[in-house]
Amino acid sequence: MGDVLAGFHAAWEFESDSVLIRYERGIRTPKLLQALGERRVPLAALEGVTLTTGKRGTAVLRVEPRAGADPLMEAAAGQLKDGSDPYRLVLPAERATLAEYYADELRPLLTGSGPAERFLVAAPETPRQFKAYDGKASFDGKAVHFRWSWTGASTAKWKAGDQSFAVADLGGVEWRSPEVFEGHLRLLRRDLAGAQPTPPDQDPATVVFGLGYGPVHESLPFAAAVLHAVRAKGSAALPAPAGRRDPADIAERIRHLGELHQAGLVTDEEFAAKKAELLAEL
Repeated sequence: MGDVLAGFHAAWEFESDSVLIRYERGIRTPKLLQALGERRVPLAALEGVTLTTGKRGTAVLRVEPRAGADPLMEAAAGQLKDGSDPYRLVLPAERATLAEYYADELRPLLTGSGPAERFLVAAPETPRQFKAYDGKASFDGKAVHFRWSWTGASTAKWKAGDQSFAVADLGGVEWRSPEVFEGHLRLLRRDLAGAQPTPPDQDPATVVFGLGYGPVHESLPFAAAVLHAVRAKGSAALPAPAGRRDPADIAERIRHLGELHQAGLVTDEEFAAKKAELLAEL
């Protein structure tokens, strides 16, 4: 088709085998859509299209992605609000007839249905990072790294130390929106499959959201990128990258560990063992 249909926060270009969605960067555009920027959605990733009446004189055109086709929607697990749904195009009501035309043109081309065997929509690009309440999360495409914050991380996480998880050691991710109670990003480790989950604030494989940390437009694309890499890698082994730690960072960690020790939150044995572990990373 090649035609373009523009809405309030995005423009859809209909091509022979895909829909190219370009999201606006205006101040009224939801931050998640701004962060996504542009997405090419293959028609094979879609299984339906609807046109409904929206609020305050608008019409809403929406394409329905197949289950398992988009890592972003898989990670979101139904938690996105309508305004942040990347598959909705809101238009003025007077353009409903034009939108219906495009919907009618699109429907016969959607031949796929049911769960997709693999991701068909590209994942957000890496590297990615964001600040959680209790630490900083980063992903370089090969491993996820959690660096704990001395002001927010629990004693359990400080005792465990900063964490790195190779993609090959993960089975998936669990994203809970920061817009609800106990929002977090949990990495699902293969070696703990089936085990009772640890509370998010105590789990070294989880970063906690809240108080403006881990916003949807940062943490959800992060989760989607990790999930895509996990599915693509499967069970293949991935060597963990080696590297030296910043001496100033090590000194800060030891200082905080000493404070925990003086407060009685860390035993003499734990303090000595952890201090030796940190010094070994220099």
